[in-house]
Amino acid sequence: MDLTSFKEQLGLVWREEKLLRVALTHPSYAYEHAGVEHNQRLEFLGDAVLSLIVSDYLYRTFPHKSEGELTRLRAALVCESSLARVAEDLGIGEVLLLGRGEEKSGGRTRPSLLADAFESLLGAIYLDQGLETAADFALARLKPLLEDVLEGRMERDYKTELQELLQKGSPERIVYEVLQEEGPDHAKRFLVGVYYRGRCLGQGAGRSKKEAEQHAAREAWRRLAGEEG
Repeated sequence: MDLTSFKEQLGLVWREEKLLRVALTHPSYAYEHAGVEHNQRLEFLGDAVLSLIVSDYLYRTFPHKSEGELTRLRAALVCESSLARVAEDLGIGEVLLLGRGEEKSGGRTRPSLLADAFESLLGAIYLDQGLETAADFALARLKPLLEDVLEGRMERDYKTELQELLQKGSPERIVYEVLQEEGPDHAKRFLVGVYYRGRCLGQGAGRSKKEAEQHAAREAWRRLAGEEG
């Protein structure tokens, strides 16, 4: 799919098309092309916009669910695996601008990269079209996943489950700390530890910080909950 086809698929008339190009520019490409803006700032914005959109939708749709239940639903809908599925359906990986190393290492199909790119795209839509259009765009693609979430067919969000387990008795903050980072930019590996009350409860590794944090939370949750496997 080329960029023209991708734009047509989105069904939006862009006021500032540069925002779309920035949203589709991975940092690895910008590092190889001086003066090119990458999408990390838009990712930051899109993450916040997405959280608001999904929170508002769940609050209005499920008036009888508790705060904890709504939190779990939101976490499952906006987790890396869900957003990567949406990005893949949109074909975002096909039109991303990637650096040579990221291209060679399979970045176009990497879940963490696709999830981040979807958030960047949503941030661009919000800036260009406003919150209502951004909400319509995001929810049209996330609502089909909601049934899977409600039926428990989506990947578990161990960070949220660990937080709920630990903070039943105390509101103290859970801290995720990068213990080790190795490899070139296009093939990073992160080792993360999860700490509570100064004690390390688990460690996890992954190709992104988010993935490593989930693995660390899973290890900690299984230890604390006594779950096997």
